[in-house]
Amino acid sequence: MTLTKIPDRTDFVELVYITLRDAISDGSIQPGERVKQEDLAAQLNVSRSPVLQALRLLKKDGLLEDAPGRGVIVTRLTAERIVSLYQIRGALDALAAKLAAKAPTTIDMNLIERGREVARTTDVRAMIEADMAFHQAIYAASGNSLIVESAALHWVHVRRLMGAVLQQSASREGIWGEHQAIANAVNEGDGALAAQLSEEHAQAACVALVEHLKKSHRSAA
Repeated sequence: MTLTKIPDRTDFVELVYITLRDAISDGSIQPGERVKQEDLAAQLNVSRSPVLQALRLLKKDGLLEDAPGRGVIVTRLTAERIVSLYQIRGALDALAAKLAAKAPTTIDMNLIERGREVARTTDVRAMIEADMAFHQAIYAASGNSLIVESAALHWVHVRRLMGAVLQQSASREGIWGEHQAIANAVNEGDGALAAQLSEEHAQAACVALVEHLKKSHRSAA
């Protein structure tokens, strides 16, 4: 585990929280890996107090959990959890895309180009941000503020699932092809197609991640 030191600022708890959240999402800290307050404080160049508070927030979010005899570890992904999250995300994405297609606004295709650019790098964190920016643009274009609020409730976990998918290099280019198809349908006003493609996009990511998880378990056995 290698983390970047926190700059000299006062909002240490939030910065530590974001740093650890992103490290869990992009795979810098792996599922099941133990996290120690002292080690994190030393790596991030902060005192133990903000680290402790950040760890409490991450536990509340479900990204960390207590492990008997091991202290605190990164919560492992399970197939059941993955499927449940993608069911919620698929439904929200489909509704948002359908409404966005009826709205007067359009999706900025520069988001697609930016996504393709970062997909050709090894920066998983940048890929996650580009992926989130695209989906949040769809939510915003829907004109329904409750979709935005509902999605926000699950973003910390969706971000992690995005990272898990994007760590597999074979998935990266295909994801942005799917994004472009969704954006095209929205911009052309085809709500039914936009909803269908959004649902299929979420389902494809779910299947890929569950299969990857199963392979990982078989390899570890």
